[in-house]
Amino acid sequence: MAKVDFHSHSTASDGLFSPRDVVRLAESAGLAAVGITDHDTVAGVEEALAEGEKRGITVVPGVEISTLWQGKEIHMLGLFVIPDHPHLLNKLEEQRNKRKERNRMIINNLNQLGISITMEEVMEKKKGKGKDLNVGRPHIAEVLIDKGIVHTMDEAFDQYLGKDGKAYATPERISPFAAIELIHASGGAAVLAHPGLYEQDDLIPLLVSKGLDGIEVNHPDHPEDAKEKYREMAKAFGLIATAGSDFHGERNGSMYHAPLGTCTTDVSVVELLRQAAQKQR
Repeated sequence: MAKVDFHSHSTASDGLFSPRDVVRLAESAGLAAVGITDHDTVAGVEEALAEGEKRGITVVPGVEISTLWQGKEIHMLGLFVIPDHPHLLNKLEEQRNKRKERNRMIINNLNQLGISITMEEVMEKKKGKGKDLNVGRPHIAEVLIDKGIVHTMDEAFDQYLGKDGKAYATPERISPFAAIELIHASGGAAVLAHPGLYEQDDLIPLLVSKGLDGIEVNHPDHPEDAKEKYREMAKAFGLIATAGSDFHGERNGSMYHAPLGTCTTDVSVVELLRQAAQKQR
């Protein structure tokens, strides 16, 4: 049975593999389709689409948009967005500026904790090139590992960078409802990423009322009971159930989330999302 992994990151944001190499990995993993969903940028989509066409792999053009709701960071996936849509590109540039602001906030918090770390050190960890590429928390974590402050990515996020970490910070961002509007205006389908990480299930019916198209059911950070719960919620609300490994690559011996192809669903879901996206055009 042909499979798809809708959630992956490349060097366009905080992944370790180029968009081209993510598609090659998808082929090696036996996937029929893969989503390229970098944080607040579509800079890797064109390269991935070209490689997918060459290798017979369906590439779903996407983006993962960081939003804020009641002080909590919520991520929305836009799948089958039009990658050169002017409104999308303008808004994503604003989003990237917010990410830069958060990086500065986190680095300042680390400095206040007595940890010497600079933006220049973090920027050196960026693997790709170009103004539309993002630096994120995994890059900061790499520097913390290099300095011996922590030993693994998990330790970096648990102690400092995750939502309960000592240096965690987040600036004001667009709401998840505004993200749905943006994704729809850009011709895409809106999917709530890894809902199990938020402990905020009361948000889901509110998102549904604003046009949410799908929900990421199968994710490496969802235990089996959570997968079943969100599978049932998808049925109850008429949402498309998606799956994704949230692949970033292995840093310092630690796989951030999971290997590509770990969390998949049937490739028929590609057409369901394509149809949902076409309704917005």
